[in-house]
Amino acid sequence: MINANNISLSFHEQKVFNGLSFAIQQKQRVGFVGYNGAGKSTLLRIITGYQLPDSGIVTVSKGKKIAYLPQEVVLASAKSILDETISVFDQIAGLEQEGKELEERLKKEQNEEILERYLTIQEQLADFNIDAAKAEAKKVLMGLGFSLEQIETTAVHNLSVGWKMRIVLAKLLLQKADFYLFDEPTNHLDITAMEWFLQFLKQASFGFILICHDRYFLNMLCDHILELERGDGVLYTGNYDAYEAKKEHDLQLREAAYRTQQKEIKRKKEIINRFRASASKAKMAQSMIKSLEKMEHITLPPSPKTIHFSFPPTKRAGRIVLTLADVAHQFKGKQIFSQVSFTITRGEKVALIAPNGVGKTTLFNLIVGKLPLQEGTIHVGHNITHTLFDQDQNAALNLDASIFDNIIQYTSNVSEQTIRTFLGSFLFSNDDINKKVKVLSGGEKNRVGMIRVLLQQANFLFLDEPTNHLDIPSKELLLKALQEYQGTILFVSHDRDFITKLATRIIELTPNGVIDYQGNYEGYLYYKKQVFQQNKDKNFTKIQETEKRQCNQKEWQKLKKKSNLLEKQITELEQKINKVEHGFVDLRYGSQEYMQADQQLVALNTQKKDLLEAWEEVQKELE
Repeated sequence: MINANNISLSFHEQKVFNGLSFAIQQKQRVGFVGYNGAGKSTLLRIITGYQLPDSGIVTVSKGKKIAYLPQEVVLASAKSILDETISVFDQIAGLEQEGKELEERLKKEQNEEILERYLTIQEQLADFNIDAAKAEAKKVLMGLGFSLEQIETTAVHNLSVGWKMRIVLAKLLLQKADFYLFDEPTNHLDITAMEWFLQFLKQASFGFILICHDRYFLNMLCDHILELERGDGVLYTGNYDAYEAKKEHDLQLREAAYRTQQKEIKRKKEIINRFRASASKAKMAQSMIKSLEKMEHITLPPSPKTIHFSFPPTKRAGRIVLTLADVAHQFKGKQIFSQVSFTITRGEKVALIAPNGVGKTTLFNLIVGKLPLQEGTIHVGHNITHTLFDQDQNAALNLDASIFDNIIQYTSNVSEQTIRTFLGSFLFSNDDINKKVKVLSGGEKNRVGMIRVLLQQANFLFLDEPTNHLDIPSKELLLKALQEYQGTILFVSHDRDFITKLATRIIELTPNGVIDYQGNYEGYLYYKKQVFQQNKDKNFTKIQETEKRQCNQKEWQKLKKKSNLLEKQITELEQKINKVEHGFVDLRYGSQEYMQADQQLVALNTQKKDLLEAWEEVQKELE
């Protein structure tokens, strides 16, 4: 499907790829992994042709369609969300026009290629149904978090960048390509939309390449991992956990082989040095020298630079750290949330979760005082010092100031040496610390923001998406430090693995309050599943009872109609009986007419008896 052969690329003097080669089959699901700067996004652009390598070539199987989702796309549109999404089907209009043109050409000439193309177009047009396409578009958009009202009425240009990216993703999925390239597709998804997207990809029939820093996603979706490191790439079979285990195993074997070889080199060098001057042993020494020269030396990969840090000691807080009572907030007259009440105690690590738009960041900002409180009360406990890690570090940091100045501005009680030590731990060298923040990557800005949080020595951390833009190794080091942190944490994250391993309690924010679960995220998901099933069972029981009542009502109405019919028949029979009885006055006893009338009267009374018995049975059922 995709074959890369001897790809090389340099930016200025930095080597990105050095003879990289790999092959990916159409149904494979491949995760691209590597440290920030390893070239993952660049490699996707090379595959699509947006970036040309210095040398080498990438080929894609003929006739196969590849769809590509970059990290950021500018989407300017005045259309509604639905109209913009279904614009992906505008190609159908082009096919219709092409079909008409080919039809005219076929009238003038018989050409097999033209005929084959014409038949292909007609087949595609026959399979297309605009109503079905709109229904599918709505399904995908709602899965990605849009409400039905938004889909039909909201203009795209009124949306944030994150929501526009969801439309781009929806359009991509509706293309039904043979193979997909996803570059950080979960960056703009909340945890609910991420779960939908995960299930969508699990059930999809197509293959894909996925760049993602969420270990859970890579484990659940990928059957191969391509690791990019030092300009080369290695394709591993299995998910992310399998890749890590295999890489560690390979490294251990390499280290063992390296140690063995080094011992052998040392032994031979000692023999050479001992016998080099001996005439009788000189020939053997020369042979060993040649052997060493021909030996293919085993080298160990350099240890990658990693963040290493720990939280400084913090002063002990009171038992009750934070209390919220009936907090509510409106924006432009629209209620975002209400009746938010909970208490957090010392040492808890609480994950605040909710779909985008419910107000997680707003609640954060209310708690730390960045927004005025409209309704309810927020009380911070005794001896609490808190700090906030903002989701948007572009807004939190002074972009025109240096890295060092951004740190020292918030850490007046910390020595310059301590600041430099922390900067070094976060991979900022002496030359780097004077860089202006605006030239940094997203991951680097996050690291600066995290240093500010660490050095404030707070005993209560508010973390809004602390793992954004961090690669998996950096994320896991941060996770380890936060797990060991002795203070209290209230955090928001869309990274399922991070939430699962850090949170000791889950608070789900809803428009009408919170769902408070004491336990980790996996336990919370199981709890939600059980509640959903119970509600489903209750709803099913209610439906059954309703159906039963409806059935009983229909049966009662049916019996009532039968009762009315029987009563009418009995009345008609009584009238006939009365008429026959009165007719006997004019008949001679024993005559043939008399005998016929008598037989008719017996038959009518028998019918009346049967109808009365049937009516009585109906009355019993009605009662």
